[in-house]
Amino acid sequence: MPTAVLIDDMPQAIQVLQNDLLELFPDINIIGTADSVVNGAKLLRQEAPDLLFLDIMLGDGTGFDLLEIFPDLQSKIIFVTAYEEHAIKAFRFSAIDYLLKPINPKDLQTAVQRAKQQLSPSAESIDILKETIKYPNALPQRISLHTQERIVVVGIDDIIRCESDGNNTLFILNSGEKIFVTKTLKQFENLFTDHSFFRTHQSHLINIKYIQEYVRREGGYLKMKNGDSIPVAVRKKSEVIAMLDNL
Repeated sequence: MPTAVLIDDMPQAIQVLQNDLLELFPDINIIGTADSVVNGAKLLRQEAPDLLFLDIMLGDGTGFDLLEIFPDLQSKIIFVTAYEEHAIKAFRFSAIDYLLKPINPKDLQTAVQRAKQQLSPSAESIDILKETIKYPNALPQRISLHTQERIVVVGIDDIIRCESDGNNTLFILNSGEKIFVTKTLKQFENLFTDHSFFRTHQSHLINIKYIQEYVRREGGYLKMKNGDSIPVAVRKKSEVIAMLDNL
């Protein structure tokens, strides 16, 4: 029977989450709750839960403070947060599961099922989350890519391009490494809105820093610095030419 610990400084939030877990996942054994960093630390010294539901903002600190006390914690972490746009962006860049308050039972069900199947977040992923929440106006410089086997943290400037493969995305890095991620290209296009990425085609999102040249023949395509040729959709040609004129 999987075990769970709930840490939140709002008693009502803990009670609601407990009730939802009992209803949706009667097989999960809730072995403790806490309302602060101090009490959470005391609890985690005694218990090692399979699942940890952790509020980010606690009365005497943050959930990150608690994780620093237990750097080798093996629990699958599901963060809980009040709705803030920059916080949601932070979770997406770090590829860490989260729940918004008030918690939707369907979202809870999805998060728990995902947590049971996926790896625990790496220290680097937690760092990305912390940095992006702490500096909401700064552009994230790294992103966690969640594959079926591992979580890979890469520098965004190291990404040459992304290519759609159905509902999945292939990342090509300047090191030559290729990473297959089970998220759509559209999701990454939205994430990289403020970075130097451009959607040239339904299946291609490129980092414009790696463009070598635009070739007009054969319908028009971009030659990247790593030698890849990227098609340009007819409706995107004028945008591509204008973009290159401004580089």
